[in-house]
Amino acid sequence: MSAGKSLDALRREIDRIDDAIHDLIQRRTRVVERVRDLKANDRIKIRPSREDEIIYRLMAAHRGNFPKRELARIWRELIVATLSFEGPFTAAVYAPDRARSCWDLARDQYGTFTPMTTHPSARRVIQKVREGGATVGILPLPRQDDPDPWWPHLVGNEPEGPRIIARLPFAGPGNTRFPDAQALVISPVDREPTVRERSLIAVEMAEDVGQAKIAAALREAGLSLLQIIAWRESHGLGMCLYLAELDGFVTLEDRSLARFNAALGERVIRIARLGGYGTPLTPEDMAVVPEEPAATPFQSTPPKPRKRRT
Repeated sequence: MSAGKSLDALRREIDRIDDAIHDLIQRRTRVVERVRDLKANDRIKIRPSREDEIIYRLMAAHRGNFPKRELARIWRELIVATLSFEGPFTAAVYAPDRARSCWDLARDQYGTFTPMTTHPSARRVIQKVREGGATVGILPLPRQDDPDPWWPHLVGNEPEGPRIIARLPFAGPGNTRFPDAQALVISPVDREPTVRERSLIAVEMAEDVGQAKIAAALREAGLSLLQIIAWRESHGLGMCLYLAELDGFVTLEDRSLARFNAALGERVIRIARLGGYGTPLTPEDMAVVPEEPAATPFQSTPPKPRKRRT
């Protein structure tokens, strides 16, 4: 076979594969439409834990030289595209003074064509999500030195209030102008347990007992503390809020939280679950795994016939 004919044959094979992929996308869409019908009464259709599990599973199963970064992007676009016809899906993005780091992260996670609006304050993003004007809100990762942190506005344990559902970037920095940018996503849904879960709780205290004491009480209660942030209003009357990031899926009904509450006594005003997120993909998750060589049929050499004795 000549080189020209060999190339034509390979191109025809690629076309057949492309047709098969397209057929499967259409088949997947029909199944998603059935899921949409079953979720018709749900106000918010997004299921962040389910989305994460899809990506975890496919990244772990992937072999060969096709880059996982692009593969994750393909799947994020597929997931968000189906969300768009399950119901209205929009994003409110924190972007003060034309700073667009959260915008780039939102675009990478929620697709090229999702309607997005920018807002100059974090409170406005939270309000937009709370009022139903946006499905998700993208806000900067909390820091200890924030002069006006946004996370205290989630404290309240509202049954249908915004909660933290994701951390960005999920599949590594994309084509962004701010490679070190990180954000959290809020939405009026809660996560479900996964094998790679982090939880965020707020502890409101009647007095500032110090981060070290809160951290020690959490660990003594059997909780795996990753970090803790403290905040108190400048005109506050001694009350202090602590944001604790914990490993695993932790709910307000957990016995460990009850032990933590008991250890601090009456100084605890309330404990609120602010949500959580699935841990972003690591460099190990994104590493290329060589494709296993195709199995070849076992070929045996027939034994030589023996000479007859005469």
